[in-house]
Amino acid sequence: MNMRRGTSIMRFSVGSKESEVLLKMRGLYLFTGLAGGSFNPYVTSLLVHQGMTSQRIGVMMAFGTLLAILFQPLWGILVDRYQRTRLVLMLTLIVPGTIVYLYNVKWLVVIVLVYSLYTIFQSTQTPVADAYAVNAASAAGTSFGTIRLFGSIGTALGGYFGGLYLNWLGVTELWIPFLLFNLLALMLVMTIPVNVERRTQHVTFTSGIRQLLGNRVFLLFLAGCFLVNQTLTAFNSFFVLTFQMAGGSFAWSGIALMIASITSVPAMLVAASVLKKYGYEKTLMLASIVYMLRWAIQWLIPVPGVMIGVQTLHGMSFGFFYIAAVEYVASITGKELQATGQSLFNMVFVGLGGIAGNLLNGYLLDSGGPGLMYFSCTVSAALGALLLYRVKSISHKKQQSE
Repeated sequence: MNMRRGTSIMRFSVGSKESEVLLKMRGLYLFTGLAGGSFNPYVTSLLVHQGMTSQRIGVMMAFGTLLAILFQPLWGILVDRYQRTRLVLMLTLIVPGTIVYLYNVKWLVVIVLVYSLYTIFQSTQTPVADAYAVNAASAAGTSFGTIRLFGSIGTALGGYFGGLYLNWLGVTELWIPFLLFNLLALMLVMTIPVNVERRTQHVTFTSGIRQLLGNRVFLLFLAGCFLVNQTLTAFNSFFVLTFQMAGGSFAWSGIALMIASITSVPAMLVAASVLKKYGYEKTLMLASIVYMLRWAIQWLIPVPGVMIGVQTLHGMSFGFFYIAAVEYVASITGKELQATGQSLFNMVFVGLGGIAGNLLNGYLLDSGGPGLMYFSCTVSAALGALLLYRVKSISHKKQQSE
């Protein structure tokens, strides 16, 4: 009787600890979402205010993304091999949060250096946090989407209230809320338990990269993600411009952006049920098809009202795709290469996809207008869906043979 009671108490204690970690991870995503949502959409306006041209800003951002691509795998391997998840997360909050004030210095060299450091540290925050969150969700018996959705909530709220804040104080004070929310997130990270598990075997840099890149299914998955996500720059970088070209206003474009962010919340809430019913590969294909539909509608019906309404598909496209992809990476890489796998995925999904998408879609928009750009995005999403179908077929055959 006493032994059963002791076992029950122990289970309750472990459950409470796991619930506490889960709550802190949700808070982390909320605060980092608020920080990014209140800062990232407006940083270009700050740089223009500081005297930079749009061309210089574009080159600087491309250089920053390239640095992020180079550093992300190294961060991931540092986490996987040396078990420094919490330390790395702390650095991704401290460094960007404390240097953004220097954007107010009107020296080009300083601004470029600040942006480079900001990107190197900020870019690793997502894959490392995602790797930790996937494990925390699994331990607590819930889904990664129930954690990640708080990032979308924070981004939506940060973007909306960030605009009101700037109207009140001005663009040069953009650093204040960013620093505040990063400090709040840092306080949570400092209280997250350190992973005390020690691996019996360590994976070296070379063997880890060789193992991942030697996996044919993983490479096909990355290629499909690249083709799908490069199309998202049509929304992130060029939506406001194409919306105005169609006759829309800044005010209504803001509403469209808000709708897109909000729809990610219910999508991430139900993502676990969708993944359980259809599996990773089918969910990825479904999201790719929604991407294709999203771009095709804007290609065929370039009307402001339709372009606003189509943003309701953002949750089913980006929301489903991102959750399914992160959990798929977690399942295919295993614990030994968890953060490394997430970093490689993020490097392709955000890094290479972002660079290629901005260059290609910017060129198509200039040379052929919104119609050509959205048509190209439709085709790219369709090709991505075909590659992910191939991933599904190979995985299905492998399961049958086992």
